[in-house]
Amino acid sequence: MIDFEKYKEFVQEVTSDESNEPHLMSARMSEIENEYGINPSLLLTAAIGLSSESGEFIEIVKKAVFQGKPLDKDVQFHLKRELGDIMWYVANACRTLDLTLDDIISENVNKLKARYPGGEFDVYYSENRKQGDL
Repeated sequence: MIDFEKYKEFVQEVTSDESNEPHLMSARMSEIENEYGINPSLLLTAAIGLSSESGEFIEIVKKAVFQGKPLDKDVQFHLKRELGDIMWYVANACRTLDLTLDDIISENVNKLKARYPGGEFDVYYSENRKQGDL
């Protein structure tokens, strides 16, 4: 049997100081803003929002694929609205990182061209990436 209290102690030990201590997180956020000129509050808003809104989008798709829910026009409209919410958070990420959608799409095209040198999806290259291919 697992001793959950010991596990919680272990988790605390392997958690960063900035996660455990609000004043250290606040100091780190100030460092990020001062050193990189990035608004960490906006960056966190974008990151957390992207995760949560993507989860809502995924939930709708999961129910359609695995639970037999319809993918009718109303559900497609709901998906469209969730994508809009995702884009709102993408725009916030772009604001804080001083990026445009063109910057993001261009970099994505460059990454995928390098990953798939034949110009088409290939499982081998998908699973066996070159060093530095994020």
